[in-house]
Amino acid sequence: MTEQQQAPEESFISHLIELRQRLVRAAIAVIVVTLALTPFMQQIFDLLSAPLTAALPVGSKLLATGVIAPFVVPLKVVLLVGFVIALPYVLYQAWSFIAPGLYQHEKRFALPILTSSFLLFLAGMAFCYFFVFGVVFKAITGFAPASVQVAPDIDAYFSFVLGMFLAFGLTFEVPIVVVVLVRFGIVSVAKLREVRPYMIVGAFVVAAIVTPPDVVSQLMLAVPLALLYELGVLVASFVGKREAPEEAAEEGSSSS
Repeated sequence: MTEQQQAPEESFISHLIELRQRLVRAAIAVIVVTLALTPFMQQIFDLLSAPLTAALPVGSKLLATGVIAPFVVPLKVVLLVGFVIALPYVLYQAWSFIAPGLYQHEKRFALPILTSSFLLFLAGMAFCYFFVFGVVFKAITGFAPASVQVAPDIDAYFSFVLGMFLAFGLTFEVPIVVVVLVRFGIVSVAKLREVRPYMIVGAFVVAAIVTPPDVVSQLMLAVPLALLYELGVLVASFVGKREAPEEAAEEGSSSS
C-alpha cells in the first residue's frame, strides 16, 4: 500500500478518534451537571410543576400512579435540566470538531448561528414556562366540572412539558432557518414574502398538531410562529445571499 493510500485512511481514523473523544467529553459534562443537580431533584421538579399546581384547586396535588414514578420522573427532569445547562459545552465540542474543516467565511457565519440557535431555543422554553403554561393550565382546569377532581399524573405531566418545550424551542428557531435558507441561496427574500399567507396557515396547522386541543394554546404557538417568520424574513433581507465571486476568492486564499 502506497503512502498516498495510507494517508486518507489514517486521516479518517484520526477523525473517528477525535469524534469519539468529543462525544465522550460532551456525555461526561451532561453526567457531571446532572449528578451535581441530583441532591436538588425534588426542588427542581417542584419548580417545573409550579405552573400546573398554581392552576389546580386548593389542596390538589399531582399523582404518581407508577411504583417508581416518584423517583424516576424527577430524575428525568434533572437529566433534562442538566442537558440544557451543559448544552453550551456540548455545542463547543461539536464546533471544535467541525471548525477545522470550514472556510473562514463559513466560521464567521456558523458561530453566530450556533449561538443564536441556543439562545433562541432557551427563549422558546422560557416563553412556554413563564407565559404559556400559566394560561393553558388555568384554561384547562377551568373547564373541569365541579364533580371532577383534577389530579394529573406526574409521568403524563413530564411528557406534556417535554413536548411543549420542544415545540416552542423549535418554533423560536424559525428565524435561524429562514436566514440560513436565504444565505445559501436556497430561497429568496421575495419568495418568502410571497408565500407569507401559506406560512400563516401552516403555523396554525402545526399549532393544532403539537399543542393540546384548545384554542388558547394553539394561538400562543401559531402567533409567535408567524411573527418569528416575519422576523426571519426581516433579518434575511439584511444578511442576503453570499456572492459567489467573494466566496471563491476566500476559498482560493485559504487553499493557498
